[in-house]
Amino acid sequence: MERRVVATGVGIVSPLGNNVGDTWQHMLESRSGVSYITLFDASTFPTKIAGEVKGFNFTPWVKQDSLLAHVGRNTQFAVYASGEAYRDAGLDRFDYDSKRMGIYFAAGDGGVDLKNFIKSLCAAWGNNGEVIDKKVFLKKGPEIYNPYAELEQEPCMTLAHLARLFRARGPVSNCLTACAASSQAIGEAYETIRRGDADIMLTGGAHSMIHPFGVAGFNLLTALTTKNENPTKASRPFDFKRDGFVLAEGSGVLILEELEFAKKRKAKIYGEIIGYGSTADAYRLTDSHPEGRGAIKAMELALSSADIKPEDVDYINAHGTSTVVNDMVETLAIKKVFGEYGYKVPISSIKSMLGHLIAAAGAVELVTSFLVIEEGKIPPTINFEEQDPDCDLDYVPNYARACKVDTVLSNSFGFGGQNITLVARKFTS
Repeated sequence: MERRVVATGVGIVSPLGNNVGDTWQHMLESRSGVSYITLFDASTFPTKIAGEVKGFNFTPWVKQDSLLAHVGRNTQFAVYASGEAYRDAGLDRFDYDSKRMGIYFAAGDGGVDLKNFIKSLCAAWGNNGEVIDKKVFLKKGPEIYNPYAELEQEPCMTLAHLARLFRARGPVSNCLTACAASSQAIGEAYETIRRGDADIMLTGGAHSMIHPFGVAGFNLLTALTTKNENPTKASRPFDFKRDGFVLAEGSGVLILEELEFAKKRKAKIYGEIIGYGSTADAYRLTDSHPEGRGAIKAMELALSSADIKPEDVDYINAHGTSTVVNDMVETLAIKKVFGEYGYKVPISSIKSMLGHLIAAAGAVELVTSFLVIEEGKIPPTINFEEQDPDCDLDYVPNYARACKVDTVLSNSFGFGGQNITLVARKFTS
């Protein structure tokens, strides 16, 4: 008998709020979480804006657990959002078998100890400024670096903390497939439960690349917007004047459970995951295939595994990054898969309000998809002002829309040509 998988808990830390409720409400109000960068001095960078998490306080967690004292922002966000999802699912009040709970997560980097790295580098640079004295560099390292902080830069440490804090002794894995990472983590968590390796999975992603290396890297790739004059207007998926994405940070987490297990403990059910498609373009390191071949196949696989037709989808949560190529290719792929119905189904990109949370993006978008199903309201694509002839579908422009939604298709497409599509449905017995 096939094991069904449902979502019973959700958590978010985002540029629009440090919990699910605030983030969701601000989306429905068409607000933007994009502002000028404060985490470092970005005044000399081509891009000076980002979607930073604001007013975030991790102190209570550190007071409760000294092992969290040196964790990076990625792990801070992951722990915080996981705690919200864990409590939301009622697992803090339920004595489950920890060997039947696992984690599949997308933990990206949470920052680099740039200040101390530069200190040790400068000390070893030598008088002529051309040769680094390796002996001095290696000597200065132990004097300057905090070994615990250095260790915490490894993505695997996020999982170690989550497993310890939330009593997960089952299968624990991490994936970092760029912008598709947390959607892939969710898909693999779904499959883990379906095949019987766990009854509960904590899944999602966390990322923070708003640091000099992160912003400089994406600037060198010409992937980021340079519309610095008006930050809230900079992220504009599918709009004719889009020029790149806005880098953002945060975390999205879901608790997934096998249906009968969730029913027995009388858990609240947000909805059911019924489809998962995963492909690779095998094309270029950054660009999607111009004909959308990987995106098309991912959507087709997800619809097939869900055993539904394109016309059964009530809403598409788009990857919608606000880059010229991605939005055009995603639109093309939707048309190929959905045909004429592609012009009728509402589509929106919440990256217009949040920016792009990279490894955490897909998880926040799937949480949003379940809220759309639950409340019958579709968040908008804000800053949609001028029609692009290549992007001519219904992107729910600028304002939220009331709409009955039973089935959602959610896309995530990452650098390197990673393509993930998930299908979520309203739960019916």
